[in-house]
Amino acid sequence: MQHVLIGFCALLASSAAIAAEDAFRTGPVFEEFGPVADVDVTMDLPEGFAAKHSFDVSKRADDGGMNRTLISAARFINMHARADVPMENLGVAVVVHGQAVKDVSGSDDGDNANAALIEALTGAGVRIIVCGQSAAYYDVATEDLLPGVEMAISAMTAHALLQQEGFTLNPF
Repeated sequence: MQHVLIGFCALLASSAAIAAEDAFRTGPVFEEFGPVADVDVTMDLPEGFAAKHSFDVSKRADDGGMNRTLISAARFINMHARADVPMENLGVAVVVHGQAVKDVSGSDDGDNANAALIEALTGAGVRIIVCGQSAAYYDVATEDLLPGVEMAISAMTAHALLQQEGFTLNPF
């Protein structure tokens, strides 16, 4: 009987997870990336809300997968677009360092799971900035970066410059 109860609880939990996952949709800016859920909010955005927000990523995506922080940048834009924040009121940047530099550079076989996402992000005005120190460490040259990706002296420098431009830093 205990095994049946455990199995039933597992089925309920997986059904709830599937139902919760179904609440997430892409768009309106990125139709292929950045799924978000519509939420009944109690913290309204003020009239004319604008944000300049940066993300920091050092962890590389799992083999063959897309980088979660790059997806989060798309999510940030999609969720605010759904809340009727105009694109011109959103400034988004992603500072890339550590092993994640491989996620924004071309590969020897020309296959990078992040390439289409990076093209979509940079096409929407998202700045993707690579730490030159990490790039040098991982033998990634400026010409190895995917189109639209910038090279900075360092991630520290990129963050300092973005903060001077009024960007906040995503805390997770």
